[in-house]
Amino acid sequence: MSTQESNTQNLTLVQAVRDGLKSEMERDDDVIVLGEDVGKNGGVFRATEGLYDAFGGDRVIDTPLAESGIIGTSIGMAAYGLRPVPEMQFSGFMYPAFDQLVSHAARLRTRSRGRFTCPMVVRAPYGGGIRAPEHHSESKEAIYTHEAGLKVVVPSTPYDTKGLLAAAIRDPDPVVFLEPKLIYRAFREDVPEEPYTVELGEAAVRREGEDLSVFTWGAMTRPTLEAAESAAEDGIDAEVIDLRTLSPMDTDAIVESFKKTGRAVVVHEAPKTGGLAGEITATIQTEALYYQEAPIARVTGFDVPYPLYALEDYYMPEDTRIEDAIRETYGA
Repeated sequence: MSTQESNTQNLTLVQAVRDGLKSEMERDDDVIVLGEDVGKNGGVFRATEGLYDAFGGDRVIDTPLAESGIIGTSIGMAAYGLRPVPEMQFSGFMYPAFDQLVSHAARLRTRSRGRFTCPMVVRAPYGGGIRAPEHHSESKEAIYTHEAGLKVVVPSTPYDTKGLLAAAIRDPDPVVFLEPKLIYRAFREDVPEEPYTVELGEAAVRREGEDLSVFTWGAMTRPTLEAAESAAEDGIDAEVIDLRTLSPMDTDAIVESFKKTGRAVVVHEAPKTGGLAGEITATIQTEALYYQEAPIARVTGFDVPYPLYALEDYYMPEDTRIEDAIRETYGA
């Protein structure tokens, strides 16, 4: 076995979450994990499996089913020197804790004039595609990006998951870390065993291209890449940008890519109205209007309540719908 192989692990995304938590808990005794069933059971998706045995009940804490209490307790921990990582069992269960997030966590630094910060990471499985009820499948990331004081992160690969999670835990301010559960176990990737970080606020170019830019994140990254590869068979060279951090958003990467290509498609599974595709489009219009050669296309979920099983595949953007938008935008 080579040195490189011995220093990496072939992990799924959910395993990278667990490895990231374990690495940061070993590195910093102030890191605390808490949430519903995160301890002995290892979480509903087993993202915290083994952490209770490794670190004990003082650092891996099973809480009551009370999201507002979980986040409120975490804010107090963070204000007094700990680095809590509360888990919301599903992102659709975060609404009872919304007041704590926006009224307290996001405002603690400014309200205290810098005396206190709130170094906490709210982890939540999010998004659809796993045949779960509606509150288990929603994609409401735009809600949190609207709140100044919160950072919002959505990884799309195991490598980025561990690095972004470490960076979020080390950040002095609150981070909402949304984990696309559709790809929790969809594929594996080599992940370094040692701790490392992936900087927040930096997008990644997943595929370089010259003809148009496609902006996406999370679970939509893979079907977007598949659509781009399919379009390439007919000579359409699409660049795929994975934003990774939605707040702060890497607007420089967006503008730079669009100036190169002059055409854009934005893909997300959240509903169209109020979705971040509109913000990205507005950014392009403001910063790079004179480079635009075609209308910007949006491939999104629909403005309806999240559907149950029979219609879920029609709701989720998939590679065919994305490819159609790429071809239409290229030909416009």
